[in-house]
Amino acid sequence: MRVLVTGASSLIGDGVVQALAARGHEVVCLQRSPVDRLAALDGVEQQLGDIRDQAAVDRAVQGCTGIVHLAAKVGVVGERDEFLSINVEGTRKLLAAATKSKTTRFVHVSSPSVAHGGEAIMGDAATPPVTGRTRSWYAESKAIAETKAVEANGPHLGVVVIRPHLVWGPGDTQLVGRIVQRAQQGRLALVGGGRSLVDTTYIDNAVSALVAALDAVAPGATCAGRAYVIANGEPRPIRDLVAGICEAAGVPFEPRDVSLGVARTIGSLLERTWPKLPHRLRQGEVEPPLTRFVAEQLGTAHWFDPRPPALDLDWEPTVSIDDGLERLAAWFREIS
Repeated sequence: MRVLVTGASSLIGDGVVQALAARGHEVVCLQRSPVDRLAALDGVEQQLGDIRDQAAVDRAVQGCTGIVHLAAKVGVVGERDEFLSINVEGTRKLLAAATKSKTTRFVHVSSPSVAHGGEAIMGDAATPPVTGRTRSWYAESKAIAETKAVEANGPHLGVVVIRPHLVWGPGDTQLVGRIVQRAQQGRLALVGGGRSLVDTTYIDNAVSALVAALDAVAPGATCAGRAYVIANGEPRPIRDLVAGICEAAGVPFEPRDVSLGVARTIGSLLERTWPKLPHRLRQGEVEPPLTRFVAEQLGTAHWFDPRPPALDLDWEPTVSIDDGLERLAAWFREIS
């Protein structure tokens, strides 16, 4: 089929495009600037445009049977209006185009943070998104966007929501990149000693889950109108994963221990002062190393029930955390 992938320049988006093209699908990528590695793939068409531009979105959706929607503004700080315009209005425009076209399959990529209110999550399935929060405009905007996506599910358009949890792997500039950078600078800290059990997702598993969701969703399908958290199904203490990433990268693992209460206080202070700090004090980082929302994410357990995606999407992870760390180490050796 012909499939539109938004946000194709991201780590997950790139993997989804490659996986779909390898299966013989026609793939259309909608992004703001061209990506050389995507241009080299057979059967892949790049269309330049903004997800907030209805005309650009309509052109990209034309003739597509399926859509995988990854494009989003991601971050722990930023202006509320920008998060809402990209994550909410961009999603609304894409859903409007899909409804007018012959599209029947829509995979909306969300985040587990939409349902995380600061409490531990232990073995739950995906719970409804929570709106009305101000600590994270990213989580708030993604929660609203997810709600709109589910509301668009109907007799002619099957919509499934996928919430990948803490995706990492070779090329990751978010989780892996920040851990490695802070370890190199001697600024690595673990909330609560990193003892909280957390599930994560190796990149190959996140990609295969989105492809499986595209296969499974259709009007009236079991998964249509529902949300699923995707993860490796191997909850471990955060400390163990961070240590494994540092070992793979060949950087020292010498973290400081910060209590959750202290982390919340520091996060609150940084939220207010970070934009005003001189560039040299921020050490080149655009975002603060900690906010109240991030402190709660790192200081509480969150792992999920793997059975719903296995039953409804016919999906299970194929790369274990240990195998993923070995692949990560091999990647670091290649680029060093």
